Amino acid sequence: MDYIEVSIKIEPFSDDNADIVIAQIGELPFESFTAEEPYVKAYIQEKNFSARDLKMLLSAFDGAGIANVTFEYSLVKGQNWNALWESNFSPITVDNLCTVKASFHKNLPKTRYNIIIDPKMAFGTGHHQTTHLMVKNLLKESVREKRVLDMGCGTAILAILAAKMGAQAPVVAIDIDPDAVASAFENAKRNRVAAKISAHEGDASLISGFGKFDLILANINRNIVISDMQSYSNSLASEGVILLSGFYEKDIEMVVKAGESAGLRFVTSDGRDDWAFVRLQKGKNG
Repeated sequence: MDYIEVSIKIEPFSDDNADIVIAQIGELPFESFTAEEPYVKAYIQEKNFSARDLKMLLSAFDGAGIANVTFEYSLVKGQNWNALWESNFSPITVDNLCTVKASFHKNLPKTRYNIIIDPKMAFGTGHHQTTHLMVKNLLKESVREKRVLDMGCGTAILAILAAKMGAQAPVVAIDIDPDAVASAFENAKRNRVAAKISAHEGDASLISGFGKFDLILANINRNIVISDMQSYSNSLASEGVILLSGFYEKDIEMVVKAGESAGLRFVTSDGRDDWAFVRLQKGKNG
């Protein structure tokens, strides 16, 4: 699958201005963002990209006195993703309990859960901060013998961790990107949990076909999380839990309201470098 890499130059650059730009273009189906002065880089499937729509959204900054914003974009062919990913991915160690690394990372200390990930797609581990948040908070859950769904699984880090933590087999992993599904299969084998994970290509419309889940994991983005919230809730067992990330701390209220509208209650939130995590739960009679 081919992607467009959009480089948005922000002058003057600041974390706040980067957040404003990302929020402004959030209406478009970008799948990942990175911010490194003076640029925000955004990634979107080629088939979903419209330079005209992006230009229109960014025109809101013209004369607004916030920042001068310009952009350029380039095509990144599918076969180039691994090199791009390797250049951007650092190992993640969470609370000395879990390490997520690639096969080319050597001499790292072992933790209780060691996960080796090699991607076949651009966003093998998602945002470093949101991956960290999801892993950190998944480690706090009682997962043993629970039915778990990893929605928007990417390379299946969360599904693999849930399987290693003793979740009921199979942990269901779903992603709209066929490359992600292929990567999930391979990474499950690499981590010796292939028999415990079932990976599928599709969107939230697939969830209902798998029955009820005790725990749903979704590290995606704000717009998708909100639009799919009712589907998540419908497939959640009584007193089931949803762990969400992929959005900013300023979006927490919006995400929580969507959850409440879907019959879920807010339990707690967490944050890391402006990125957010939210835990929601269904009632006993849900």
